[in-house]
Amino acid sequence: MNIKRSGFSVAAAAILALGMVAPAHAADNPVKLVAPKELPGVPAIPFTGIKAQNFSTPSTMVNLDITPSLVVIGDAITITGKGMEANTPVTLTWSTHDATWVTDVQPNTVNYMGTSYIKYNVVIATLTTDALGGFVYKTKVPSDFGGVHDIYAVNNDIALAHGGVQVARTLKISPKSGPIGTPITIEYTGLGPTLYAAGSAVYYDGKYTGSMQARWTRGTAKTTILATGAVGNHYIQTNEAISFSYLNVMQSPVPFANSEMASFKVTKDPGIFTPTVKYPALMTPTVSQRTTLSDAGLDPATKAVMSLTPDRGIVGSKTTIKVSGIPTKGVHTLVWSTVTGNRVNCTSGTCWVYNPIPLGTVDVTDGTIEKEVTIPDHLGGYHVVQVKLGDVIEAQQVFYVKESIQPLLDKSGKVLTMGVAKADLSGSAEAFARGGQGTPTYTFKEGEEFTISLKGVGWTQMDNTLAVSYDNSYVGYGCGFNSNGYLVVHLKAMGGVGTHIITMRPLLYTQQPSFANTPYGMVPILTSESDLPGLALGYQIPTFNFAIKIVK
Repeated sequence: MNIKRSGFSVAAAAILALGMVAPAHAADNPVKLVAPKELPGVPAIPFTGIKAQNFSTPSTMVNLDITPSLVVIGDAITITGKGMEANTPVTLTWSTHDATWVTDVQPNTVNYMGTSYIKYNVVIATLTTDALGGFVYKTKVPSDFGGVHDIYAVNNDIALAHGGVQVARTLKISPKSGPIGTPITIEYTGLGPTLYAAGSAVYYDGKYTGSMQARWTRGTAKTTILATGAVGNHYIQTNEAISFSYLNVMQSPVPFANSEMASFKVTKDPGIFTPTVKYPALMTPTVSQRTTLSDAGLDPATKAVMSLTPDRGIVGSKTTIKVSGIPTKGVHTLVWSTVTGNRVNCTSGTCWVYNPIPLGTVDVTDGTIEKEVTIPDHLGGYHVVQVKLGDVIEAQQVFYVKESIQPLLDKSGKVLTMGVAKADLSGSAEAFARGGQGTPTYTFKEGEEFTISLKGVGWTQMDNTLAVSYDNSYVGYGCGFNSNGYLVVHLKAMGGVGTHIITMRPLLYTQQPSFANTPYGMVPILTSESDLPGLALGYQIPTFNFAIKIVK
């Protein structure tokens, strides 16, 4: 793949060349994201899937009788019209929405800018009124967004009659019982596209677990949590919410919105399991920009073609650089493009600086390169590997660094634990260098402090932070930017003797820089595998699950 031209303007890309990278306090390049085509479980546009022509809605119309008027997906409904012109063709329409996320993609970062939606009507069917000016049409509620749906009978681009239905939410969980660690699939239908209708807060035994949305999946949210807690029944709630539950729904602008609850029975404690990492499926990006990729410093005469195999992996993994068509000869430098810094300093005007990392040199004699390199132990996300002669870039290609669990080893290199250790609270320089990570173990006494360590955490508002839940209760978050992608979170072993589960999930960072109208920020996004803006950028931000054992 020839990426000689990246699509960025030289003026915008020059930010990187100057080294000092200032924050964006306004939307320089807001993009309404297009959902990746590979998203799982996306319902089709309802009914015929044909968008209705625009039509006018007079102040006086005949009422359509729709029974029942409060429904869930799959319910049978009857639409009855009366009092219209006899033997007149009418088109029945159903109101729906398209909804998506908005980001600001820049050469040095990606910012979360909120959400967007549009309303339109689709054709249910075309029919003709009878001799009395009426009709009866029977159908079923399609898999679509929840909330109010307007139904019109239209003739010659004028609505003759109007009615509507309210689509309520439904909750299903599977399975209904199992030991600690059982994956519980939560499917919640009827979420809406707009701010107050789009979110749902999930609670486990009354403790906040995270947020679900379903913009890209047309109102159907699906996630998996792991069963935790003592043997016996546990309760999963899916409540009306933006991020956290709205508790006086009957007094809200959407008083008929409903919440749901289901129960899961923990049957036994089987003990701890090996930590797991689950990445979202790799999807085709719908945005072409990549962080640290620009034309600044690129040789305008180069026709080099460069590839990286593979083009994504974790820190410490290998990739092979292959380049052909390099126009210059001599010793070339291989460079890894990245940044260093943090978001705390954004208030002073400088968030981070460009920080190239050398990957080695190669002597180019015939215009080609083939060399294996190791991915630096540094920030995750998109980075550019460059082939440079002096300060001139002859070829470049992008590599995506995936977040990963840090294996903790003994002196012989044997893995003792995956990421979990007793905290080192000695205050020594060595302890600080390790983020307080101490002796690897999965077993603790109640009240002991322990750590979980990850590598390859990124720096954009998509991937610089992970939300942490303890036994399905959201307890806080950790950021790996200031520590160059190395994230060590500190927790206390609590909850009594037995197995306890810690989950780390993606969240949308909405602090520095901070923007208006960015809902769902700073909480776990449970639907991150199907409805998260980073998916449209090619990000694969995973969900991590860890287990510890508390002993007497």
